[in-house]
Amino acid sequence: MRILLARHGETPWNAEGRYQGQIDIPLSPVGEAQARALGERLREVPITRAVASPLSRARRTAELALGEQRASMLQLEPEVQEIAHGEWEGLLASEIGEKDPARLRAWREEPDTVLMPGGESLRQVLDRSWRGLARATEGLADDDTLLVVAHDAVNRVVLCRILGLPIGKLWTFRQAPTTLNLLEGPDLESLEVVRLNDCAHHTPFFGEAKHRAL
Repeated sequence: MRILLARHGETPWNAEGRYQGQIDIPLSPVGEAQARALGERLREVPITRAVASPLSRARRTAELALGEQRASMLQLEPEVQEIAHGEWEGLLASEIGEKDPARLRAWREEPDTVLMPGGESLRQVLDRSWRGLARATEGLADDDTLLVVAHDAVNRVVLCRILGLPIGKLWTFRQAPTTLNLLEGPDLESLEVVRLNDCAHHTPFFGEAKHRAL
């Protein structure tokens, strides 16, 4: 089976460097354009099944990526919504640095040790996201393709598991807005990463495609 693991498009809070977590922030006009570009790239790609986080930025990205003819196949999967940042949600990194500097430092240097204040740890995110992926891939055949539209932290911890990396290494690669990661394998436990952080549909080869939050 093949899994196209995508991230949602840009939101206003992404552009500002504001932590969103599970607050339901919609796509910005830039994010909508990125999602439409993803849809154009996937227009001729056969997709057997599609799931997305229920947060509107992911759901809308998935709808635009699928296009009008395929949007009705979309199913929502709560287990792949973004990490709950708890008390950090809605804040800029600079504001968190003033209120919670030790935890912010740990989040950047040893993220696997952090439990978000009133939120989740990366291990909790990985455990639930993997359950969601298991449900989404159930019954898929070798030549089937699943589209999953999720979030930065979700994609990173899932990719760490597939790559055999400790989740504390999740900052060693990027996940751009509407990026595509192509995963292939006979089952969920045997996946290989074929493409990583492929955002050629909206960003030049040497373009900058990161956000200041996380």
